[in-house]
Amino acid sequence: MPIFFEPQTKIFKLDTSSTSYVMQINKYGYLLHLYYGTLIEDIDLGYLSYTCPHASQLPRVEMESETNPFFSKDTHRMEYSTNGCGDFRGSALSILRSSGTSDTDIKYVSHKIYSGKPKIEGQPATYATENEATTLEILCKDNASGAEVTLFYTVFEICGAMTRHVIVKNTSKKPMDIQRVFSTCVDFHDASEMDFIHLYGNWGIERTFERAPLLHSTQSAESKRGCSSHAHNPFIALCSHDATETCGDTYGFNLVYTGNFYASAEMDSDGGARVLMGINPEGFMWHLEPNESFEAPEAVMVYSNEGLGGMSRIFHKLYRNNLCRGEWKNKRRPILINNWEATYFDFDEEKLYDIAKTASELGIEMLVMDDGWFGNRNSSKTALGDWFDNEEKLKGGLRKLVERVNALGLKFGIWFEPEMVSKDSELFRKHPEWALQTPNREMSISRHQYVLDMSRKDVRDYLFDCIKKVMDSANIAYIKWDFNRSLTEVGSALLETNRQQEVFHRYVLGLYELLERILTAYPHLLLEGCASGGGRFDPAWLYYSPQFWTSDDTDAIERLDIQYGTSMCYPTSSVGSHVSAIPNHQMKRNSPLQTRGHVAMAGTFGYELDLTKLTDEEKEIVKTQCDDYRKYYNVINYGELYRLISPWSNRRRCAWMYVSEDKSEALVTYVIIRCGVYERYYLRLAGLDPNKRYLNEQTGQVLTGKAWMNAGICLHERLQDHTSRIFHLVAVE
Repeated sequence: MPIFFEPQTKIFKLDTSSTSYVMQINKYGYLLHLYYGTLIEDIDLGYLSYTCPHASQLPRVEMESETNPFFSKDTHRMEYSTNGCGDFRGSALSILRSSGTSDTDIKYVSHKIYSGKPKIEGQPATYATENEATTLEILCKDNASGAEVTLFYTVFEICGAMTRHVIVKNTSKKPMDIQRVFSTCVDFHDASEMDFIHLYGNWGIERTFERAPLLHSTQSAESKRGCSSHAHNPFIALCSHDATETCGDTYGFNLVYTGNFYASAEMDSDGGARVLMGINPEGFMWHLEPNESFEAPEAVMVYSNEGLGGMSRIFHKLYRNNLCRGEWKNKRRPILINNWEATYFDFDEEKLYDIAKTASELGIEMLVMDDGWFGNRNSSKTALGDWFDNEEKLKGGLRKLVERVNALGLKFGIWFEPEMVSKDSELFRKHPEWALQTPNREMSISRHQYVLDMSRKDVRDYLFDCIKKVMDSANIAYIKWDFNRSLTEVGSALLETNRQQEVFHRYVLGLYELLERILTAYPHLLLEGCASGGGRFDPAWLYYSPQFWTSDDTDAIERLDIQYGTSMCYPTSSVGSHVSAIPNHQMKRNSPLQTRGHVAMAGTFGYELDLTKLTDEEKEIVKTQCDDYRKYYNVINYGELYRLISPWSNRRRCAWMYVSEDKSEALVTYVIIRCGVYERYYLRLAGLDPNKRYLNEQTGQVLTGKAWMNAGICLHERLQDHTSRIFHLVAVE
């Protein structure tokens, strides 16, 4: 049984195939954290508990004596920390009582263990069959406030991951307010030799990897923008100082949430550390009347003693198999051409048809019509919210264009930005109250648009009806769902005063409800998320959309950093990546078409340029790229990723590879960022079966997996800046 409870010692032990997580109920009813790390076979783990004498001014539960050793919540490793009752480190839970005080203190009441995993009502989360996971529910209670707190732990035994979330219920006869409720809290006994990792960025430089020693302070990543954001991703990791891609203790944390989040690691004076992750408490308060409940989003926790690479591969497997869902979870995605960088707003039916016709000749499988097809939309200044055909551009309407494109053998996709409304639009003139706003405050405008109040059912009904009308009018196979500004003046005209601090979270719940409604109505739809590029690349979106546009920066060399950072916890099958034109529209860099293709193949693959302007030679390269991607699709999207050379630690070159689950096939990609006078280099591979023999199809060389991994591929060819090579290895007898 992957979850075990020992009644005598009151110890809970949660095991995956490679990890153990241990906690204990102490004599006062508090849950103490004992261990998280490599699998421990032993059942008797009482030796992990400890007493911790500290300064006399620290609050304690009762007076110290021979029979009652020193116990203070501020010095022990608490399983789920609370506010105001003696634990002065960051708190996971704070309840504001009707008395006006916010001291919170929870104790164990009961628990249950069962196969499978419960759903989180109205929110995305990982899922599992009864054979894939086991769940522990621990019921705790704060007797003073009447708050019942249920802690959920689900163990994915084979995968090696664990998920957590929390439900708070008001069992009192008076209202209460949740000030903060984090989804996970983990106390580490010794973090003095650990590093803190997070993914920071901005528009066009999303998910940049940063690693620094953990300090005697609080290091954090957060968003207050109403989305997970370009600035910080809802992912952090702690790892040992000596951790590399292949070895060392590594702990990863990822929040399945697309709104405001907060993630932190706080190291105290004795070298212990506390990790917290959940909804950002700034701008958040949730009012609970008697018998009402609040369910926090899910956090995913991964431990590996095989370094950053081991951590990433666990995340990838879990998200591919137990988060992504629907028809496109395991179905090959179409190679697409998006017209945005080819035409921007300047297009009509004939221009799109010409691009589609060329695409059909080159092996591309879908045309995606981006922004500018609706209302009076000829720039970013107008018409968001007016979701009807612009027949000045599309003569005869959308149906006619889609039928012409389908006749070429291509699927058809379309762009929406449903959550936004232009100031200059029919919708805003009719319903200005539908935009987020607060009393007596001027509304901030960004990109000439406001944000619709997604907490309102009438807004969601309007958007669903608009999207349904478009979907029913033509054979549309794909939607690109965009989101191009942050939330400001976050208030709702329909909520009472004491619930206005709920709007940020209600907005996210409303978004989830609309996405679920659309996917239920159109189960064959392929949905791709986008938020000015990668501003919402988070696990929650993967529950609805198996792929996300990774960044608006389509330059192949810049994408090395962006896609490497993204791969820390997100699988290649989710990474929207396209070949774009040169000079690149963001960086003005010229890089070979071959390199642009190799980098884009580390993702869902497509094109972002005017195909009609390619030379005959370039068209042949595109044909080959499309054929190659189809050939290598399974190993890229379902294989295990091994990062060989990172672009931020070696500014001269970058390399990665995919290995099929059965070790019979591998694909290696090698990119020169900046060449040198002497370019002889041995690229050591990883993840192969050391005893199998592998043929390198590009060189004809046959070596054992052990030789490829220990000696490597000899790269003696003189390659220029921004050039690349791929090597396909197949096992032979």
